[in-house]
Amino acid sequence: MSTIKKVVSKEFEGRKIREFLKEELGLSSRLIRSASIDKRIFVDNKSVKMNYILKSNEKVLIDLVKEETQNIDPENIPIDIIYEDEDIIVVNKSPNMVVHPTKRYQSGTLANALMYYFKESNQKCIVRLVSRLDMDTSGLIIVAKNQYAHMELSKEMTLNNIEKRYLTVVHGHMAKEEGTIDLPIYRPEEEGTIRRVIDERGQRSITHYKVIERFKDSDLVECLLETGRTHQIRVHLSSLGHPIWGDTLYGNEEDGEIISRQALHAYGLDFKSPRTKKELKLRANIPEDIAKLIEYLKEK
Repeated sequence: MSTIKKVVSKEFEGRKIREFLKEELGLSSRLIRSASIDKRIFVDNKSVKMNYILKSNEKVLIDLVKEETQNIDPENIPIDIIYEDEDIIVVNKSPNMVVHPTKRYQSGTLANALMYYFKESNQKCIVRLVSRLDMDTSGLIIVAKNQYAHMELSKEMTLNNIEKRYLTVVHGHMAKEEGTIDLPIYRPEEEGTIRRVIDERGQRSITHYKVIERFKDSDLVECLLETGRTHQIRVHLSSLGHPIWGDTLYGNEEDGEIISRQALHAYGLDFKSPRTKKELKLRANIPEDIAKLIEYLKEK
């Protein structure tokens, strides 16, 4: 059972449990209301209402497991689990895989695979995405298993406290071996377009980069995102004249024999566990298609 436990300090003696949950545990009003309705809040093993007056040294427990359903069919699709605990699961998404069902892709998604995994491992969870990736971008994605973890990590994401590192292969050689791209990204108001552009009307977007290895006419580049705009790395690198290999939207038509999608991999995540606040540094190996591209470029 996934729970939060806390002993009442003298500071909260004589105060309502609602205040304790908000001030001491930092829980949202929405989470508190949901847990209260489901009778998942206990003091010394007895379910209590929100007007309950606390006494010092009482033991407060919130059961985070909530009976929920989600309109996503479980599908037996292999997933690469990098890290898992009672609150979160971090998976290394394959390239060419949609994260969540859409009108166009109603099955075969990462969410379908996760629903199957949760069912088979007897976990009462729904898919709460903390981060997302484009269909053709591979790498690490955080999924929360309960409302509390999702709330905490979404807050950290908004504050840019989750460090997201990518590896990519670009055409040409970057002018500097490391630097920062600080250019606003804008979505043109054209019907049906998903393409973004550099435009002063856009949101401020910041990408830090470092060249890891140089090849004859290409670079292997690490990117650290300070902001998380749609297509940010792809737009920023293309704007400098260094589009990503395989990126047909912002670059060139490539030989599909070399790579059939943009060579972009979310290889690293650094963040704190929502419950223990322990620092997690998670890494995913470069996928086979990008490794083959690197070998091809080394041999040119």
